[in-house]
Formats: sequence, structure tokens, C-alpha cells
Amino acid sequence: MIHHRAIHQAAALLLSYPGPDWPERIAKVTAALAGLGGPEAALLLDFGRATAQVPPLDLAARYVTTFDRSRRRTLHLTHYTDGDTRRRGASLAGLKAHYRAHGWEPDAGELPDFLPAMLEFAARCPRGGTPLLHRYRGAIDLLTQALDDHRSPYTEVLRAVRLTLPAAGPLPRPAPDTTAPVPFPLRTTPGDEGVRR
Repeated sequence: MIHHRAIHQAAALLLSYPGPDWPERIAKVTAALAGLGGPEAALLLDFGRATAQVPPLDLAARYVTTFDRSRRRTLHLTHYTDGDTRRRGASLAGLKAHYRAHGWEPDAGELPDFLPAMLEFAARCPRGGTPLLHRYRGAIDLLTQALDDHRSPYTEVLRAVRLTLPAAGPLPRPAPDTTAPVPFPLRTTPGDEGVRR
């Protein structure tokens, strides 16, 4: 369990935006993982080696291209389960409530379905966070496949996370958004709206 917590925290740091602190961050993560062992740590160390010498500005540009310019590769996991439907708002509210129920307040500047936030929550509060990662395993699988298709080095980070989770069932499919019933009776016939009487 401690091993998984370390992997989740390291993955959260590696999947966060690579700002000017990236060289120090990658050095700390590499040092922490060096003595950990296991295939998960090896994958994260491979990612660290692949990105350690990339200038932070170049890595930041790659990060934006990878995660922010394509819905197929977004780090916001409810996009994979709910799509751009009304259900997504309810899912986000449910995640916030889940975090609060476990005494966790996510960063106000980020949505609660942001994978690095979920990973940090799982690392610091495994009783509440690990079940969330299990619930979104299918979304993590879809993201991993999209990153692999994109030939992104971030694929290794997602593979490490997947190794800490049980096998997934079928991949999620967003259900179509259905029209909500009218909460009050219509006094006009459809198409009559705006007709003066």
C-alpha cells in the first residue's frame, strides 16, 4: 500500500504542468523512486530519464500540445465517462463532495476530475482516493491508449498508475444526453412560441 501511495504521488507530480520548477521536481521524484523498486517505479524513472534534459519551456509546450489541445488526451477524467453532457456537472459535484467527506480540499483553480489531483488525493488519503482511481480505471485506460497512439512519453506515467489498479471491466461509453422532461405544462403548442394573441 505504501508503495502504491508513493507511485501515485510521483505520478501526480509528473503529470502536473512542467513549470520553471521542473528540474528540481524531477530530481526529487527520481531520488524518491530510486530505492523503491518494482515495475511501476521503473516506468516512472524511464519517464524521468526521457524528460530530464528537455528544457522546461519545451516540455511545457509539449505538455500543452499533448493534454490541452485534444479531448482524447485530456487529464479531466469525466470527459471519458460523461462527455460534454449535463451529467458531467453532477459527476464533478459528486467528486467535490467525496473529497470534502474525506477532509480534502482540492486546488480551487482546478476541476476535481483532474488526474494529478486525484492521484495526490489517493496518495495522501488512500481510503478515499484509491476507490476513485478504481472507479475511473476505464478512463485511465482510454487516456493511456490515446497517449500511446500519440507516442507521448507520458504513456509511461499512465502505465505505472495502471499497474497499481485492478484490471478494468469494459471501457466506459458516454451515454447520450437525453432531454429533460418539462417541469411545467405547456400552455401553447410547440412552434407557437412568441405568437401574440
